[in-house]
This record gives sequence, C-alpha cells and structure tokens, in this order.
Amino acid sequence: MPSFPAHRLADIAPFHVMELMARAKELEAGGRDIIHMEVGEPDFPTPPPIVAAAQAHIATGHVRYTAALGLPELRAAIAGFYATRYGVSVPASRIVVTAGASGGLLLAMACLAEPGSEWLLTDPGYPCNRHFVRCFEGRPIGIPVHGESDFQPTPDDLERFWNERTAGALFASPANPTGTLLADETLADIARLVRERGGQLIIDEIYHGLTYGREATTALEFGDDIFVVQSFSKYFNMTGWRLGWLVVPPRFVRDIEKLAQNLFISPSAAAQYAALSAFAPATIGILEERRQEFQKRRDFLAPALENLGFRFPARPQGAFYLYADCSQLTSDSARFASELLESAGVAATPGLDFGSNLPEKYLRFAYTSATARLAEAVDRIRRFLGQG
Repeated sequence: MPSFPAHRLADIAPFHVMELMARAKELEAGGRDIIHMEVGEPDFPTPPPIVAAAQAHIATGHVRYTAALGLPELRAAIAGFYATRYGVSVPASRIVVTAGASGGLLLAMACLAEPGSEWLLTDPGYPCNRHFVRCFEGRPIGIPVHGESDFQPTPDDLERFWNERTAGALFASPANPTGTLLADETLADIARLVRERGGQLIIDEIYHGLTYGREATTALEFGDDIFVVQSFSKYFNMTGWRLGWLVVPPRFVRDIEKLAQNLFISPSAAAQYAALSAFAPATIGILEERRQEFQKRRDFLAPALENLGFRFPARPQGAFYLYADCSQLTSDSARFASELLESAGVAATPGLDFGSNLPEKYLRFAYTSATARLAEAVDRIRRFLGQG
C-alpha cells in the first residue's frame, strides 16, 4: 500500500523565520510593540510609478493570462536592464518571467534535477534552496562556509565536494543570510569548473541592486550556459507582487517554457504590467535613494551590535542582513532568539534556519526598519543582556 505523505516531506523542514514571525504577530495582537528584524522584506512601499502602472492595467478590466514566458515587452525591458546596468547583452528570448524568484528556482530544478542527483549549496544558505532540490528528488549537499571566505564557496570547495553523483551547484551573490558577495575571479573559476565537469550552475542574484561599496557582477558575464535567478521583490520593493525572472541557457528555453505552461500557466498579469515601470528612470531614482538608506542602516547597526558583544566574521556587502556571531552571549541562538522576542520584543532569526554549520552560534538581523527603530532594538537588546 502507498504511504502518504510522500517520503520527501520528511526532509522538508519548516521555514522557521515564518513561524517566528507568526509568534511576533501574536504578541503584537496582544498589544506588544515588536521590532521586526526577522524577515527579509523591505519596509519601503512599492514605488508609486509601479503602483500606478498596475492600477492603470487593472482599470481596463482585461486582466488575462499572458504568455507562459511572460509579457514580451517585459522580457525586452529586462534585457534592456542588463544592457544598461551591467553592459551585458542578453536576448529577450532567454528571459523567462516567473512567479517570484521561487517560481524561477522551481522551474530550474524541475528542468535539471534527477532522482538522486547531488547539488552543491552553501551552508549557511537560504533554506528553501535545499528544499527546492529535494522536492524534485535531488540531494542537496551543503558546503560548510565560514568567515574566512566571506561565507562563500571557493574553487577548492568545488574540487573537494564534487563527485560522480554531482549534477551542479546553486550559489547566491549577494547571499542570504550573510549579505556577502562572490568575488568576480571566484565566480569565473566556479563557472569554469562546473562547465568542465559537465554540470550545471545556477546563481541566485535576487539581492542585486542592494550592494554597498561595490557593484555586483552578474554571472552572465561568465557564460551563456548559466541559469540566473532574479526577483522584483528586494531591490524593486515588490515582495507581495510575487514576480521574478529566470535567465535560461539557450538550449533549455523550450523545456522551461513547457514546464511554465504546465506548472504556472503564466505569472500574474497585473504584476507584470506593474513591473513595466520598474526600470523607468524615475523608479530607479527612488530605488537608488532607498539603497543609500539601507547602507546607512547597515553602517549604524553593525558597530552598535558589536558594542553589545556580537561579532561579524565577514562584513556584508549586499542584501539587508547582518549574520552575527552571538557565541560570546549564548550557546544556543534559537533559545536566545525566542527569549529576545518574548522578553524584549525584538524578533531576529536564529541560525537554525540556514543549515547545520554551527547554527547555534549565529543570529540573522534584517535591517529593514527605520534607523530610529533599529536604535530602539539595540537599546532593548542591551537591557535584555543586562548591560544598561
């Protein structure tokens, strides 16, 4: 007799940050003031030009299916964005508009993963990535990464972990939870090594645009055989619109189209018409001001937490996270996070969500609140620690 649910579900862990956020919302409903530093969602509203474009489309009443690969004009706009921002020529035919970056990753793994095939990921890393692999019967293999390499993989790591069962690798730059970037030379070497072994490389670039002190280089500079995942959620402040895109190597475009037709039919039409205004100069101007604000928040919060006893083995250069070593303050970051929420009203994510590489030593703080709220959070943590 069959056994339900499917055995793979045993390997799908809950998304702990969402459960932590649910508890924070319960406390708020009871009248508590909670400072949210747990979830990776910009606090800024969607820029007005994007909202106006969606409203104009919805007002027509003709909110219908689009092509499975997305609106042709949006795919062309994304191709133009790569030319303008990165100086990289990417044909619109290779760009697939998706139901969020998650939809893009699902399409990529549905296309590439075989039962039992192994995929290399970083540990710590975004938890859903390993679950995407597992949902399509692949085996996620975590590479333990540390501060000495900016929590990013090295070519030596690939040499060490690659074997006859390895199908490819999925890495992120900037990365969640650490906010660190792959160096250009490292990214080029990784692309070359994966190519030489006949594997497939997927690079998550959903935090591009949110970098500080250096511009991120797209992996598309290092070959047209790389899958690149992007999103309108983070830099473009469109989390709830659930829209992203996938840049697909030419030989896989038809396969991805078939999968998209069957799995999603099409991305949200209203969100796509909204996103047509995402690349307008007025919108980019708003987003660049917000990028500067995120940098100011990072530059405030990191030293403030260091003064409380947290440590940063690697300085984040992107996204909006600080991955803080809290081992001088606690031996159990999950318990610490729970007590911090209940006692001090500050929500932060324990390392447990991001893998098995010393999770008890780390907390992730998202600086997605105004600086005044971050300052209040620091004061609450100080009092929680009995330091003032």
